[in-house]
Amino acid sequence: MTVHFIGAGPGAADLITVRGRDLIGKCPVCLYAGSIVSPELLQYCPPGARIIDTAPMSLDEIEAEYVKAAAAGEDVARLHSGDLSVWSAVAEQIRRLEKNGIAYTMTPGVPSFAAAASALGRELTIPAVAQSLVLTRVSGRASPMPNRETLQGFGATGATLAIHLAIHALDQVVTELTPLYGADCPVAIVVKASWPDERVVRGTLADIAAKVAVEPIERTALIFVGRSLAAEDFRESSLYDPAYQRRFRGRDGF
Repeated sequence: MTVHFIGAGPGAADLITVRGRDLIGKCPVCLYAGSIVSPELLQYCPPGARIIDTAPMSLDEIEAEYVKAAAAGEDVARLHSGDLSVWSAVAEQIRRLEKNGIAYTMTPGVPSFAAAASALGRELTIPAVAQSLVLTRVSGRASPMPNRETLQGFGATGATLAIHLAIHALDQVVTELTPLYGADCPVAIVVKASWPDERVVRGTLADIAAKVAVEPIERTALIFVGRSLAAEDFRESSLYDPAYQRRFRGRDGF
């Protein structure tokens, strides 16, 4: 028996990996976070599968479901939104599985920042403008931030910031980043990336709070801040320059 942790992607049912979809189809038990995972993904479950919404459950209750499935010899598909590598709460579940001697696998998923960037129609790394993307968040009730991981610290680099789980702290984001990026720095907020009701709000650090106030956003939103979001007059990458010789090009005369 194995628990298969599966990155279910940002929301759209067709943005799950083929491996993840196939694993769901083979497992007689499926646990999914119903508050953030699209119910459309459950269409991939086999007929008669036992499907459990973990949104109202405690970690102890989730562990009990794993132990129950192990006793019955039933593989489990455990769906988490986005990708498993960030903010998935998988680590504590793995610790419980290891304590119980239960095997597990991890299948990556499409991360929310990638789906949000696609909604914006933007590449987030632009030559000579921004070549780093920082995935971060602000402190919340569920998980405080380490003391040295601050918006000011990351913002001082000038990198593009993808700030997760922080729409409730938009005023804080604006206050802390404006001195570093400038009031005219582009901001984009993507709400429910890839879902049918996806929404994009664009602005600057100077006006984004006022724009959001018109149509308040409660949750499931990602805040991007950085010059790469609106860069137009930038140098082209040398990658496709005809004078740029590389081992795969094999051009003569350069």
